[in-house]
Amino acid sequence: MFRERLARDAARIQDHFDLVLGALDDLDVTRAMAYATEGGKRLRGFLVLESARLHSIDPAQAIWPATGIEALHAYSLVHDDMPCMDDDDLRRGRPTVHVKWDEGTAVLAGDALQAIAFELCTHPEVGPVAVRAELALTLAQASGARGMVLGQALDIAAETTEMPLTLDEITRLQAGKTGALIEWSACAGARMAQADRAPLRQYAQALGLAFQIADDILDVEGDAEKAGKRLQKDAEAGKATFVSLLGLEAAKTRATDLVDQACAALDGYGAKAETLKDAARFVIARDS
Repeated sequence: MFRERLARDAARIQDHFDLVLGALDDLDVTRAMAYATEGGKRLRGFLVLESARLHSIDPAQAIWPATGIEALHAYSLVHDDMPCMDDDDLRRGRPTVHVKWDEGTAVLAGDALQAIAFELCTHPEVGPVAVRAELALTLAQASGARGMVLGQALDIAAETTEMPLTLDEITRLQAGKTGALIEWSACAGARMAQADRAPLRQYAQALGLAFQIADDILDVEGDAEKAGKRLQKDAEAGKATFVSLLGLEAAKTRATDLVDQACAALDGYGAKAETLKDAARFVIARDS
């Protein structure tokens, strides 16, 4: 069952975090790093591990970039939750890092998680130097001003503009903010195997957009207790979302169509890609 497999991979990533972070000095900043990386679905790490399995990469190699992408994702959440950004006090049902400690510790914990993400992705056990270099280069591109940070910047700019974003503009925004790290994760196994990335890139681009549409739907009709965070923030702020632009039912239809596209992109892999197809279906069926 897919959810069980996702949970098993999440546990493997947690064990690796325990190993890596447990070797650091016992300080507030390292305790905050560990706290920030606990919980969550770990979908990005799962995509790394599953795309590696698809290409017969040893799990002992793949666990390093799988943990690395989760460290980078955790950094983005720590910073995104801070008062200067989204100003959230709840994440995964627990106080956010700046609430539990303070803003200075949150900044440093996020910085350190970003740094350790690259350390993990370039660990000697990952593979040849050329593979590690490409993982690091592409992760920098996906997480920086060409990817996630670009999306975050566009999101901040949208909060002060008088004109709501168009559908094309919000699609571009989310392709960076959410989609870039999902795409990197899904392509990681192909990069490690030095194989063709195109089918997984097509899969991930559709998956990432479906993931964000599902988030927008959950923000409207989800359960805050299950989500572990405050909902309906975008509506309260008057921000454009896929739901506000398309309508709830049309947004659900669009998400389903994107999942179909994601699954079709993997047809060339045959039965080996069924778990990745299950991941795409899970994205729009989740309740948190």
